[in-house]
Amino acid sequence: MNYPDFYDAVTRITLHDALAEFLGTTENGRIEYGYLDAVKLAGHSCPTVAGAYLMTLKALGWLYPDTLPERGGVSVEFGAAQTDGVTGVIAAVTSLLTGAAGEGGFKGLAGQFSRRNLLAFAAGNVADIRFTRLDSGSRVAVTYHPEIVPTPPGLQWLMSNVLTGTANEAERAEFGRLWQMRVKRILIDHGDDPALIVCRDDPFTSSAHPAGGRPPES
Repeated sequence: MNYPDFYDAVTRITLHDALAEFLGTTENGRIEYGYLDAVKLAGHSCPTVAGAYLMTLKALGWLYPDTLPERGGVSVEFGAAQTDGVTGVIAAVTSLLTGAAGEGGFKGLAGQFSRRNLLAFAAGNVADIRFTRLDSGSRVAVTYHPEIVPTPPGLQWLMSNVLTGTANEAERAEFGRLWQMRVKRILIDHGDDPALIVCRDDPFTSSAHPAGGRPPES
């Protein structure tokens, strides 16, 4: 499989998965993901997939500053409905990385390792995306601002020609190059830009439980 070299330069995400450890899937339950894994899941690389990857990376770093993130130990809530815009694409990537799943997720074993109902949509008190640690109730709200990364000149014109079938082979190749150039700028050049991925503490309140209805232990 050939793909742009910069995919491998994106910061990787390492987590501990208790289910993987229990079943002997990986040594010590350690699982590592890279941007290419998100691309394979989505079937393409774009600013949305890049943003979903970065939002999850930053959220996990915020919630687990001193230890490996716990896959299956985080709920994810979206303010938008699953069918709104690109919400479904973003959710698929966050689900891959965090293990959080909706009603069809893994039910667990003897009351452990459940991944069901950790992914929620149209949460009325969520502006964009909220990640919550199930063990502590720590929460972080995350927003993504790809508009701060300019679109390369000529990209929209080329896209229009490719979509209408009027582009020649060279123009189609140039469109793909420019498209991935913007993705690279998002992931590499602006990957640590606090204006691109905005994280803010979102303290738990008694009126808002994490997805799955499990408030933190007191």
